[in-house]
Amino acid sequence: MKTAILSVGTEILMGQIVNTNTVYLSRELNALGFDVMYHHTVGDNTARLMETMQLLYHDCDLIITTGGLGPTQDDLTKETVCEYMEDELVLDEASMAALEKAFEQYGHKMTENNLKQAYLPSRAVIFDNPHGTAPGFALENKGKYAICLPGPPREMKEMFVNHARPYLEDKTDGKIVYKLIRTMGIGESQLETELLDLIDGQTDPTLATYAKEGESYVRVASKRATREEAEAAVAEMIVKVRERIGKFIYSEDNEDIWTVTGRSLMKKGITLSAAESCTGGLFAKTMTDIPGISAVFDRSLVTYSNEAKMQELGVSPETLEKYGAVSGQTAREMAEGLYRASGSDICISVTGVAGPDGGTPEKPAGLSYIGMHCKKGLIKNADVLTSANTSASESDEGITFVKELRTRDVGRQFNRNRSMLQMINMIYRVIGEA
Repeated sequence: MKTAILSVGTEILMGQIVNTNTVYLSRELNALGFDVMYHHTVGDNTARLMETMQLLYHDCDLIITTGGLGPTQDDLTKETVCEYMEDELVLDEASMAALEKAFEQYGHKMTENNLKQAYLPSRAVIFDNPHGTAPGFALENKGKYAICLPGPPREMKEMFVNHARPYLEDKTDGKIVYKLIRTMGIGESQLETELLDLIDGQTDPTLATYAKEGESYVRVASKRATREEAEAAVAEMIVKVRERIGKFIYSEDNEDIWTVTGRSLMKKGITLSAAESCTGGLFAKTMTDIPGISAVFDRSLVTYSNEAKMQELGVSPETLEKYGAVSGQTAREMAEGLYRASGSDICISVTGVAGPDGGTPEKPAGLSYIGMHCKKGLIKNADVLTSANTSASESDEGITFVKELRTRDVGRQFNRNRSMLQMINMIYRVIGEA
């Protein structure tokens, strides 16, 4: 079924909020087997909303709207959809009761304009909204369908899962299954080259490559009569993809690398500490977003100044004087000093030039060095990380790796984030999957 997603709200057009609803709905609808043809956004204007609906229904059988279901005068979605679908609004007693109960629970007086939310199209399949006050609904007329969902993402997602998705499941002529394979260490152009014969010969399943900051994706999708058939076809293609680029893959389930790495650390009981300079705590923030990581994540020190590097980590003044704060030698001493302080199985450090200022021709913005000390016995094969830009040295205490990372300087946040991702990637490469 050809489908359009229509976001309603002047605040979206003005850039006051980020429209995450469209991303979520596109992913969910594709998984159900619906062909999403268009994304449109329109402001709180009845005439433009009607014109957009007329345009979209010329090519589509289903429009899913988000927003414009509330109590105020600029909430016009329900009224406009009802008019287009040749229906009328009537008081829905169940929605009215739910509305009154919600305000009673909030401890607020219900103003008269809230009554508007209890009026719904007479032929509608009504979707209740336990997380808000505006119900949603599905409505059909002459083979055209509309599903109207609230704008707040939490309310929209809950309503889609509990009401809209079950409503739509019987209205598709096939099932789409897709997997996003996530890789790091291989660029999109090389990725496509490695998979070119599969891409050129594709019918179903289909392959597509995407680039994201610091990593690349492969999307494997199949549309078959049943979900089981589609899942089997995708699984068979993933085996072929893995044969070509397996060493770069860290997830076949569209998980972030920190999620995969954190899960592995926890399952294996490997402890971790960090010393950050140019990333300013970004690594620690990312890792501590993982539920349960406190079981293995010991500490992170933001040693931004040279004094902090010397006092907290024992970096020698001679090293800083001779090689500078941004150097492989400093990154090594940061990681090894952190190990002496924490005793963690893995101690990782980073120092670099985040930019936009502070760079030199020899050390430009985007240059960083990552040090990683691994306790003796943890690493079975030191070659796992050695490359042209990564060195390893061994001592009685363990192995220390130092990686030089040079990124194209497209901004301070990019440089910091890229360094953080590479820190996590180094850990993942050493410890492997859970």
